[in-house]
Amino acid sequence: MVTQAPALTRTDGPSPRRSRRPGAAALAALIVAALSPGPALAQQRGPQEQPAPPATPGPTSVPRGEGGAIPTPPSTTTAAPAPAGRATPPRALNYTPPEYPPEAERQGIEGAVTLQLDIDRDGRVRQAVVIEGAGHGLDEAAVAAARKLEFEPARRADGTPAAARILYRYSFTLKPAEPPPAAAEAARPVETFRGAVLASGGDVPLAGATISLARLAGAGDAPAASVPPEVTTDEGGAFAFVDLPPGRYQVTVAAPGFEPLSVEEEIAAGEQTEVKYRLLPRGEGLEVTVRGERPPREVTKRTIEQREINRIPGTNGDALRSLQNLPGVARPPTLAGLLLVRGSGPQDTQTFVDGTQVPLIYHFGGLSSVVPTEMLEKIDFYPGNFSARYGRVQGGIVDVGLRSPSEDGELHGLVQMDLIDARFLLEGRVPYLEQVRFAIAGRRSYIGESFGPVLEAAGAGVTQAPVYHDYQILLEGEPTPSSRLRLVFFGSDDALEVLLGEPAPNEPALAGNVGLHTSFQRLQVRYDHELTDKDRLDGALALARDDFDFGIGAIFFKVGLSSLSGRLEYSRRLSKGVGLNAGLDVFGGLYAVSFRGPGPGRPGEPRNQPFSTRTLQEISREGSFLYPAAYAELELAPTARAKIVPGLRLDYQDLNQQATVSPRVNGRVDVVEGFPRTTVKGGVGVFHQPPQFQEVIPPLGNPGLKSTRALHYAVGVEQELTRNIEASAEGFYKQLDELIVGVTRPASVQLDYQNVGSGRVVGGEFLLKYKPDDRFFGWAAYTLSRSTRVPEPGEAERLVSFDQTHILTVLGSYRLGGGWELGARFRLVSGNLITPNVCNVHEQSCDPYRTNALFHAPTGTYTPIPFSGPSSERLPMFHQLDVRLDKTWKFKSWRLSGYLDVQNVYNNANSEAIQYNHNYTARQYVTGLPILPSIGVRGEF
Repeated sequence: MVTQAPALTRTDGPSPRRSRRPGAAALAALIVAALSPGPALAQQRGPQEQPAPPATPGPTSVPRGEGGAIPTPPSTTTAAPAPAGRATPPRALNYTPPEYPPEAERQGIEGAVTLQLDIDRDGRVRQAVVIEGAGHGLDEAAVAAARKLEFEPARRADGTPAAARILYRYSFTLKPAEPPPAAAEAARPVETFRGAVLASGGDVPLAGATISLARLAGAGDAPAASVPPEVTTDEGGAFAFVDLPPGRYQVTVAAPGFEPLSVEEEIAAGEQTEVKYRLLPRGEGLEVTVRGERPPREVTKRTIEQREINRIPGTNGDALRSLQNLPGVARPPTLAGLLLVRGSGPQDTQTFVDGTQVPLIYHFGGLSSVVPTEMLEKIDFYPGNFSARYGRVQGGIVDVGLRSPSEDGELHGLVQMDLIDARFLLEGRVPYLEQVRFAIAGRRSYIGESFGPVLEAAGAGVTQAPVYHDYQILLEGEPTPSSRLRLVFFGSDDALEVLLGEPAPNEPALAGNVGLHTSFQRLQVRYDHELTDKDRLDGALALARDDFDFGIGAIFFKVGLSSLSGRLEYSRRLSKGVGLNAGLDVFGGLYAVSFRGPGPGRPGEPRNQPFSTRTLQEISREGSFLYPAAYAELELAPTARAKIVPGLRLDYQDLNQQATVSPRVNGRVDVVEGFPRTTVKGGVGVFHQPPQFQEVIPPLGNPGLKSTRALHYAVGVEQELTRNIEASAEGFYKQLDELIVGVTRPASVQLDYQNVGSGRVVGGEFLLKYKPDDRFFGWAAYTLSRSTRVPEPGEAERLVSFDQTHILTVLGSYRLGGGWELGARFRLVSGNLITPNVCNVHEQSCDPYRTNALFHAPTGTYTPIPFSGPSSERLPMFHQLDVRLDKTWKFKSWRLSGYLDVQNVYNNANSEAIQYNHNYTARQYVTGLPILPSIGVRGEF
């Protein structure tokens, strides 16, 4: 029997660049990049092919590569014009099986013949050349049959026919002899792996999609020949593999017009594995996506999909900035690069890059993240109740993964410049090391040149405007077919310096330069290995350096860390529906803390004197620290619709010599499994966070401090409303105990840190989402929350400064056609809380004759008297509209894209703070950024 195989094409018209692992595109403001169009795309071959299964003449075939042809029987094929604005490859109108050479058939010879076909503008085969032959007369039979093929011709983007060259394969296989009836009954095939392929967004079945398997090597593997070849989906999008030997497989799913999907699946002996794969429409440029993930270990795992990353208005295409539009994330003050999650402080949320912690996620001002979108493969965000894999934090987790470099053997890159920053990316294979791939990227800001004059005009006295840069260097290879080794060096640096022309009214000695500098570097080694079909080992080791330096005049505070962190996780499938994950998480190194600042007040001095006029003292401490941890959790699936994950984490901190135990359990169950799916989820857990270095290192800190503790409770429901629309609601409650509170004692400038605080956070998150399709994506997210603290026993409960009662975000983006896309985002958020020194004159309780400050005669300044308690007044409601317009031009070998991103379209004067006059008798609101347009252009190849 002879079957045909997928074909790869090259047309004479424009063709977009294909990336095996998409990233995300279009990041900041004005980009200037000019790349000349190169020659037509070089012909590429797909992955190593295996013998095709027996099939009837004229089976449907789907390409693995870019623009593959789809041969189909004449009875089911209807020629149709190419969609406007898109080049299309040839499409077969018939299938002509070659004759099996008699001599080869007698000798039992099988093989595959790959042909290169030249197809003219009329769809006729003008030439057929053997590229990979099999001999024994099979080559001649394949050429003779190919000359009888007829095609719908390739078409350019404007719809005109074009000549094309494609690869076409015939597989010659012999039909096995019919077994006796009894043997046939005993050998009846069993569908061990089955499922469906759907179009993401509307869950429309995809007929003709190709699913191929590659056996991942491991102990006890079956011979490679036992792995079946690829199959195609039927009219309902269904597929099935029969009699697969147990083990782990690399599954590749491809369909024309959709991004390819590659995931790993585990086939257990005596079990049937059933899956659903959703393919996303092929996007434009580098993008980021997470697909094919198994059910999460956490209650809530929010993932921003491919179509959404670089088109959200107001983010300048930055993938990590798009996190601020998700439920549970509060709006930080203007130009503050903070991540505030479910009523927790900015220090309560950790950020990881490829499993290694980094100290910050955004550069100064929050204009961009410390890892560019082009280097990202995934972004996982856990607002609470996260797995025992993570610890030393009581808020949320952001875990981003760096993508693998392109494996197509070609060199790819991009260049971008704008008023905010300039960047580049280059990736491909390492010369003379074909099995090793590389990616190198870098970025530097131009904020000083762009905004320095603006700050000077505003009287800020800028000597060095914010400047940042980051860099990433990555090498990756596969030592064995079942393992991956990766070496990465990445880092970030931010610097800011401002000259105070006039000191603050109440601090006459605080003058001179105000400087802030933060930086980090990471040298990381990652190793992932499929040991057997049931065992997996993942490890990461990182050498790190962190620096923080703040100074104002003669006062400074510095922290430096040199650390080594490691994580090793072992996973094993114990039995059907039972899995084990166990790991070690170690963080240790050297610290150095330095401080120079005003010392304690002298006896007899009034307490209202300015802080800055006291005598300076200097303190410096160095030492070591070690934070080891171990964790284990089970993944229990009592039924196909339910999953329960109990876990336990043990931590130890040597700085305060404390061990903590953190038990956790999460679960989810599909109440309604089919469409419309209904899922109920919930979880409860204990989370500990150690004190910061300056809080526990004497004499600045208290070595007797304990770790803070948080109890997380969450329950929620996810409901499909239509094929495109999904709604979710989740309630959460956090109980906070043993919080660290710094209290200034009499005759002392230093804070006395104690575990005397407590607090709670309660709220609900609601998300109504339209799943991305080829035209539109959008969502409406609303968070209702209340975050309070009790500083010391007996004190009144009060709101924290970053509490925001109402957070509403509505956004969407629509493709207009012709490369144009228009999007908008509207936000309505409760104002931030402040501690007022002068009452609001619009309030009835305001006393105009109240004494607001005390005069300090030696310095001639006023010391304010707070009008009310901390965080007792809320600023006016924040609201803002952002609009984004994108345009993409495609050329033969490169792509050019441009955008206009306008923040605060109607120029609303949002209040961000309060400013007082010299004697605190009057005040006025300080507004945030006005309307801020950003224009960008970028080229990539």
